[in-house]
Amino acid sequence: MAGRLSGPTGRYGGKSAAQRQAERRRRFLDAALQLFGDSPGYRATTVAALSDAAGLSTRQFYEEFRTLEDVLAALHLQVNAWAEEAVRTAAAGARDLPLADRAAAVFRAYAANVTADPRRVRITFVEIVGVSPRLEEQRLARRARWVDLICAEARSAAARGEAAHRDYRLAATAFIGGVNGLLHDYSAGWVDATLDEVVDELVHQLLAVLSPPAPPPEK
Repeated sequence: MAGRLSGPTGRYGGKSAAQRQAERRRRFLDAALQLFGDSPGYRATTVAALSDAAGLSTRQFYEEFRTLEDVLAALHLQVNAWAEEAVRTAAAGARDLPLADRAAAVFRAYAANVTADPRRVRITFVEIVGVSPRLEEQRLARRARWVDLICAEARSAAARGEAAHRDYRLAATAFIGGVNGLLHDYSAGWVDATLDEVVDELVHQLLAVLSPPAPPPEK
């Protein structure tokens, strides 16, 4: 299919064209979360199967998307947006707490949001990987956004005297890689620990990264 088909205009059933389009898009994404995030997975899903799961036609699919890759791209961004909203809400509520408590609140919110639905974990850490150069760029760009968030929190902690003043980008990138790997393994049942124990370990590692340097020994 060379491009998206034009969608209908005007009102129908009390809903505007924009409202109907948003509803169709949501139904396709809901169906994709199930098929891509569970069974049969992104690579084994067809446009016809996705349309059938959404209760819509293939024509309606092409009114919203060009390819299944477009659906996966949109779903990957949506899953990350849900997690980021949870993190920002937690960070705002914990902004007056000590660093250790702030970090615990943020990572508890992130871990709870991501692991609450195993399909989200699979979309974020499995299905998106290696699909195409375009989606690899999106995946890395979205990870860089998380790195930016960690760096911003580190600068805030440094301003409060809770962390060292330094460039945290390299450390934050390595830390995010560890977060992704540990949460994926936990969700897959490969980690013999509770979610609270996983979060405690992540907080411990982050605090180790942020710890200000020890004062020089007295002479």
